[in-house]
Amino acid sequence: MWWGRRRSAVLDVGLALLSAAECALEGVRFSETVALPVPVGVVFGLLAGSVLVLRRRWPVAVVLVSIAITPAEMGFLMAIVGLYTLAASEAPRRVIAALAGMSLLGTLIVTFVRTRQDVAAADFDPGSWYVPVVSVVMSIGLTAPPLLLGLYVGARRRLMESLRERAVSLEQELSLLADRAEQQAQWARTEERTRIAREMHDVVAHRVSLMVVHAAALQAVALKDPQKAVRNAALVGDMGRQALTELREMLGVLRSGEEVVARAAAEPVPLAAVGAAAAAAAEAAEAAAAGEGPSLADLGSLVEQSRVAGMVVELSVQGESRTYRPEVEQTAFRVVQEALTNVHKHAAGAKAWVRVAHREAEIAMQVENGPSRRGAADAGLPSGGNGLVGMRERVSALGGVFVSGPTDAGGFRVSAVLPMESPVGS
Repeated sequence: MWWGRRRSAVLDVGLALLSAAECALEGVRFSETVALPVPVGVVFGLLAGSVLVLRRRWPVAVVLVSIAITPAEMGFLMAIVGLYTLAASEAPRRVIAALAGMSLLGTLIVTFVRTRQDVAAADFDPGSWYVPVVSVVMSIGLTAPPLLLGLYVGARRRLMESLRERAVSLEQELSLLADRAEQQAQWARTEERTRIAREMHDVVAHRVSLMVVHAAALQAVALKDPQKAVRNAALVGDMGRQALTELREMLGVLRSGEEVVARAAAEPVPLAAVGAAAAAAAEAAEAAAAGEGPSLADLGSLVEQSRVAGMVVELSVQGESRTYRPEVEQTAFRVVQEALTNVHKHAAGAKAWVRVAHREAEIAMQVENGPSRRGAADAGLPSGGNGLVGMRERVSALGGVFVSGPTDAGGFRVSAVLPMESPVGS
């Protein structure tokens, strides 16, 4: 019915039986006082006392019944339990105050009359103060304790419900934060995989492409010019060793990252430490990348490698050379490197122009090649189609502009402009 637990129903039924028994006994005296048949008084007492079973559903009705039967001097247990239940309920405070005042006044009047009759029947005079003082003390003693206890229990119950609701709300917020953290982690993993793939492509593709070009040239001149074949073989070996060194460095970074993840999984840490560790790891990765990556000072050797491979390359630098942020210099170097690699792949024997311009607030680079020369040996280099995409991603991440496309002369041009300062929000 309206009970949430079986224990509550058993308690209310037990209290109702005790109240009915009390009112039935008091109904015997009431029937003798008003000259009614005793069974009528008993039945009246049983019906009135059993109303206490409704105290959780209708506490106001229980208190009103107890006030109504107060002149009959019955229902003291009902009055006490009813006031307690009413004060602990969600009823408005003005209703609680009004019913408590009515109960106090009714108890005061009945106690005053009853005490005065007892004093008169005892045939002694304790003084004019005795009856009022006893009446006030007894009425307050029957009304104030259950009322105050009910107010305390109701306030405590509401506080517990509020804390429970806050706990549920916090649990939901934590669940949302966990979902958001998982999404951010997934995004970070995807971004990191993309970055690693881009680095692998930029680091390996250029050197391997030059190795393939030198190997093709070595095959062509092996019988005609043994000394040049020896030089080309040495260059192939040097480039292979450089590629292996860079691969080992990158794989070492990946392995160190795996060790950090394994330690984090094996040793639980507080939530606050996770953010600090992540920030420290990001700063360390950026610092490592800034310290080990190529720079604009390496453009000369990069161009020289392409010249040794047989490409005609012209390098021109405009403006005063200066030091940029490490990520700007690395990106500028990678753009030129990938553009030259594409020339080796797709325009064998073509002449290339590398132009670098140092401006007031930015640096611009352009790599342009002419049409492929007829009769030039094709090294058969594969193409994955990721070079231009990787360059565009690198430049866009720094807030720069990247443009690529064929020229009117039948060649291809790659242009990029990088700002000196990072864009807002990067």
